[in-house]
Amino acid sequence: MPLAAWHGLHAYSGAMAMKQIQATGPGLCGALLCAVLAGPVHADGLVQDALCPGVDQPAGSGQKYQVFFSPNTHHWSYDEEHKQVYALSVSRLLPNNRFCGFSLFNNSFGQPSAYAYIGKTWPGLLSSYPEIYVSATAGIIYGYVGKYKNKVPLNVGGFAPAIIPAIGYRLSSRASVEVQLLGTAAFMVGATWRY
Repeated sequence: MPLAAWHGLHAYSGAMAMKQIQATGPGLCGALLCAVLAGPVHADGLVQDALCPGVDQPAGSGQKYQVFFSPNTHHWSYDEEHKQVYALSVSRLLPNNRFCGFSLFNNSFGQPSAYAYIGKTWPGLLSSYPEIYVSATAGIIYGYVGKYKNKVPLNVGGFAPAIIPAIGYRLSSRASVEVQLLGTAAFMVGATWRY
């Protein structure tokens, strides 16, 4: 079988499998997609770090992971349907201040949600305050479904693209506090720990 035909057949069978998974439950489909985004891509027996390049390389600091926890999100405007948001994420630290990771959270309407992302940090932008850094992540969010599907732009079947900028203050080489800006909806306050 020619290689192009093989790849076409593989893509068709993958699409059919995704439709079957979606039929059994959109939450399962979201979890599977996010797991794929958070890990390396396998093709023709070779590992390709297309989504998280450098995942097998040391980050340079000796620390490999960063955990972020947020117990508090402040919405810019009041809505009686808003619920308290809790978030927990784990990032793999990569060379050149890059990272990739996965976050689990309950969204503003109490729905279980997930976010798979890649990101970059820019430390020491202010020479007089080297503890301050900025970062940004980009990825796919899943979880805004049902009557809340229009609460995030470009939402298709519960999946939507997201970009989240953040500013943080490094308390030590391992710990920091961080504020993540959630577009025009809210900002999230949390803490990170590197290990």
